[in-house]
Amino acid sequence: MPELRDYAQLSDRFEAGQLDAKGFSHVDHIGVACQMLQKYEFLEAACRYGNALRGLASRAGVPEKYNTTITLAFLGILSERMAETPHETFGEFLAKNPDLSSRALMATWYSDARLGSPGARQRFLLPDRYQG
Repeated sequence: MPELRDYAQLSDRFEAGQLDAKGFSHVDHIGVACQMLQKYEFLEAACRYGNALRGLASRAGVPEKYNTTITLAFLGILSERMAETPHETFGEFLAKNPDLSSRALMATWYSDARLGSPGARQRFLLPDRYQG
């Protein structure tokens, strides 16, 4: 398991636009998102997280990497899992939900073409893969 950081402190820096994208790992994305989902009601967390992530990508010179669909879908998954997974720590939460660390998680619901589309980057798109 990767080294876990102080996500309360990191999320404050993330929101304030004080983080460098270099060294901000996928697990850090998850940790900060979980922290913000605990701190704010879902819609406020989604707005704040999305704005901060968009700013991080812009400051890194890659604004095209921000994806509204991935951001909102992943926050929804995290919110649901946090409510349904008994856990004491973020490390325990990750251990009980190892698929969250996989960048392939979205493939359950979305094709690569849909997630990579300009529309997905600009607005939330519904999944194009049925899971029944």
